[in-house]
Order: sequence, then structure tokens, then C-alpha cells
Amino acid sequence: MSAGETLYLKTAQNTIVTDRHVKLSDIAKLECADPAIVRQLKQKKIYTFEDAMNPRKQKPVMKVFSVLKIIEQIHEEYPGLTISNEGESDFIIEYLPNPQKPGWVDAVKTTVLCIIIFFGAAFTIMAFNNDVGVTDVFSKFYQQVTGSASDGVTELEICYSVGMALGILIFFNHVGHKKITPDPTPIQVEMRKYEQDIDTAFIENAERKGHSIDVS
Repeated sequence: MSAGETLYLKTAQNTIVTDRHVKLSDIAKLECADPAIVRQLKQKKIYTFEDAMNPRKQKPVMKVFSVLKIIEQIHEEYPGLTISNEGESDFIIEYLPNPQKPGWVDAVKTTVLCIIIFFGAAFTIMAFNNDVGVTDVFSKFYQQVTGSASDGVTELEICYSVGMALGILIFFNHVGHKKITPDPTPIQVEMRKYEQDIDTAFIENAERKGHSIDVS
């Protein structure tokens, strides 16, 4: 290794692994002018989930790491190496011993959730329409424009219903498995925010309880 060599290290806030022997390449992206350093460090084992050795305890496990611990382990092999952290200062490694593919249970849960959301949204829309008196507004507007009384189902109600459905589809930017535009949907944005909040809370709780893996 030449003097003054720099290793660039980038880790994500949450990384999922399926092997209890975690290597540096499983959780981080590495870049260095010396390719030999990158090749060797990618194979470096940084942690082992001990519970995975017991078949009865094979369940998902989450551990919080400090990037300083990773830098300490790298310096064990390359003491003179300069390391530039381009990622998270604290991150989570989530071990999934037996990742399962979606089965009929997940399909049933998804179906029930869709039914609940559908009827819940329908009830909310009907309650809103009753509160603001949409039916009366449409009836009076129809009578003022056409001069005849509304029979309850006119062009206004039909256009309102169609427009509401189109508005929901356009707003959520999702039709089946396809998106109208390449932009992230509002649901995807909120889910990413929720995941970040969960990871941040988990990291902070682990640090307060002293459960994070850090330098001494």
C-alpha cells in the first residue's frame, strides 16, 4: 500500500443480510485507488450473528453499528490507511435467517387490507359529502342552469364521480402495477419517511441502552 492512500466507505442506514457471517461487502460500498485493498477488504468479516447457530433461535435480529467500529476493524489490517466515510455514521444490520417468499397468508392479509381501505375510504367520502351538502349544492346548481328540478342523478353527479376517481388515480400516480409518471408515488414517499423514522428511533434507543456496537 502506498503512503497517503484513501479508502472511501459508504454504508446505508439499514442493510438486510441472510448470512450470519457478515462481510464488509455486504453492508458497504468501497472505493480506493489501490484495487488490491478493495478486494481484500470486501472479504473481511466484520460480525457474526451468534444466535443463528441455534436452530431454535433462528429469527430476525437487528444490530446497530457505529461506522467507527468498521474503521477500527479496517485499521487492524491497514493501520496507515486514510478512511473517508461517505455514508451513515450509525447504521442497522438486519439478519433474516430464512427469507420467505410471499405465500397465501400474505395474499389473504393484502386482500383483507384492501377491503378495509376501500370501505373506509368510501365511508369517508360519503360522510364528507353529507357534511358539506354536496347533493343540495348540485341540485340547486342544476336547477339554476337548466331551469328544471334535479332527479338525483344528473350530469353533475356523474362527472363528479368520474372526476373523483380520476383525481385519486392521478394523485397517487398508480394504476395496478403501473405508474403514470416515473415520480415516486405519495405512498412510496410516506413509506420511505416511515422507514427512516423507524430506523432513527431504533438507532437512538440502542445507543441510549448501550446496545450499539461501537468502539470502546
